[in-house]
Amino acid sequence: MQTHFTRMINRLVWLWLAALLFVCSGWMQPLAAQTLLGSSRDWDAFVVTEGKTKSCYLRAAPGKSEPAGANRGDVYLFVTHRPASKITNEINIIAGYPYKAGSDASISVGKEKFSLFTENDGAWVEKPAEEGRLIAAMKQADRLVVTGTSQRGTKTTDTYSLAGFSAALKTINKACGVK
Repeated sequence: MQTHFTRMINRLVWLWLAALLFVCSGWMQPLAAQTLLGSSRDWDAFVVTEGKTKSCYLRAAPGKSEPAGANRGDVYLFVTHRPASKITNEINIIAGYPYKAGSDASISVGKEKFSLFTENDGAWVEKPAEEGRLIAAMKQADRLVVTGTSQRGTKTTDTYSLAGFSAALKTINKACGVK
């Protein structure tokens, strides 16, 4: 037979567990919702919403990576808009390996060449003011080449098709209100 005190403790334990479950269920919900806006040939366009903040990006995987058979993870090129931070056309490479510490990477598109700084497995345009010029070159060309060096000293070359790039860029421009 339960005493009044035991019943009260049981109720408190159940209330505490219910409150904990309620709080934890809020934590387990995704912090951001990502939606595929569409695909344009070799490029996918996405919008990410986190509360009232929206960002948009497009990405592509390389059609060719050298040396063939190198031990790498996922490799992508991204173009991102983050209007709340007043960032547009940010270009980022994910190499699928950590870059050699202190090394640079580069992008060649058409007759243009752009220097990238590296950190861990990522690379970004060294001079953000050149991102607009790179985007313009990407709209005109049919391929883009990224070169870099892994922490093991392996030189890599990734070739991306630019087929569908302009259409995917228009998609994220519209979704994030970028002109």
